[in-house]
Amino acid sequence: MKKHCVELHLTGQFSQFFLDYINGKEELKPFYEHSPTIESFREAIAQRNFPGHNRQVLVEVLQNQYADLEVAGSVSGNIESLASSRTFTVTTGHQLNLFTGPLYFIYKIVSTINLAKRLSGEYPEFRFVPVYWMATEDHDFEEINYFRFDGRKHQWKSKQTGAVGDFELDASFREFLESVPFAPEFFQEAYSTSKNLGEAVRKYVNHLFGAEGLVVVDGDDPRLKREFTDVVLSDLFEHKPFEKATASSKALEELGYGSQIFPREINLFYKDKGVRERIEKMESGFGVVNTELRFTDDEMKALVKEHPERFSPNVVLRPLYQEIILPNLAYLGGPAEVVYWLQLKEVFNHFQVPFPVLLPRNFALILPKKVLRKMEQINWEMEDLFIDLEQWKKAFVKAEASIDVELTKQKEVVSALFDAKGKEAAHLEKSLENSFEAGKVRALKIWDQMARKLRKAEERRLHVQIERACCIHEILKPGGSPQERVVNMMQFYLSNPELISELLACFDPLDFRMMVLEDGA
Repeated sequence: MKKHCVELHLTGQFSQFFLDYINGKEELKPFYEHSPTIESFREAIAQRNFPGHNRQVLVEVLQNQYADLEVAGSVSGNIESLASSRTFTVTTGHQLNLFTGPLYFIYKIVSTINLAKRLSGEYPEFRFVPVYWMATEDHDFEEINYFRFDGRKHQWKSKQTGAVGDFELDASFREFLESVPFAPEFFQEAYSTSKNLGEAVRKYVNHLFGAEGLVVVDGDDPRLKREFTDVVLSDLFEHKPFEKATASSKALEELGYGSQIFPREINLFYKDKGVRERIEKMESGFGVVNTELRFTDDEMKALVKEHPERFSPNVVLRPLYQEIILPNLAYLGGPAEVVYWLQLKEVFNHFQVPFPVLLPRNFALILPKKVLRKMEQINWEMEDLFIDLEQWKKAFVKAEASIDVELTKQKEVVSALFDAKGKEAAHLEKSLENSFEAGKVRALKIWDQMARKLRKAEERRLHVQIERACCIHEILKPGGSPQERVVNMMQFYLSNPELISELLACFDPLDFRMMVLEDGA
């Protein structure tokens, strides 16, 4: 793939909050620990004193999670290496989207793998393991139960409830699987040989990235949750995460940055088979929303001790949970993810957990050959791909029109004529000046109507070029959203099985620009 880079602020796709963070704006520095640079990792490594016991638990859990899966030596070696105090992780996380969902799922993982490689070159005395945190505990099925391919939405409909990682791949899923015969064999095998969605996602992610040593972590494990119980108890009974995150959120809002996440007094879900619902404080004890479950304070403390796996962190506590169970140095996320972590630094400080280096994943736009041809036909440069289509159309028609479609000079003459005659008439009768002003407004409206008719006529004359631009826009921003947030990887993978390798060759996790990639397939 041939790579071109465009500055993020030129794309119109990113919030000022995010741009200020990656540009190192001074006012935001109190809300994170390390700048997003390669040099920051030396300090992050020095601060990351991860307990040996926690390492051993992590290794045992991962070996158990991979027990029924044939893995490459790079994966098993990385898992075993986590027992060493000289091994660290760099992590990304995402939901269990069907067939990987939109392209940015792939981009997250490729960015993370490349960061581990880059760190290995910069700090050879340490080992760096890329990790995909599998969001098995998420319960928003509607967000992950589909993917888009060739402009069509392919969706699995299920009445199952609770954490999506536990969703059984039942008869309804098998019927759905039969409706996508174009999916590569490794997808078909991963889904058809798995009991639940979490197992299937681990299999296909391992197929795509196992050779690169990527380790898939499922945090939904009682041994890992046991290391989180102090935080769980603090959240339930002291509400410290709420207090700290709320204070940071208010401080950011005073700087003009809106909140991305909204802390609750209790930031935990109760999780059991088919259930993941919020825990709420009641007048006496606790209750679980949308259920009959009720607990006294003593019963809740006993439940935390005996069944830590029943407590599932929400978006406020999940980052902290991740950093407690992993010897992690960096988190790579999308623009909204990166900035919501800034609301959480004081939560980390309260629990004395090191705050990781926050890096944006790589952003990319893949150009099929037909788009490149159309771009050449209308003389578009790479930056033109990100302009507003309506603004471009107006500018293009104005530049290419055979006459002045805005009738600017004519309207100036008419306006001046009414103004001059209105002043003359005012000498006869004062109210006539207002009459001429009203007449000017009516006359200019007629000229505006004529200008619109001229513009439409020119658009019809230039329809071939305009239709090419519209076609480019729809391919690269389907439905008005960026390609990477809509299109599935199979759109390019089926014609180019080397897609992953080519992305690995192109992506640079420390280059915060939009990559525009020419697809050679």
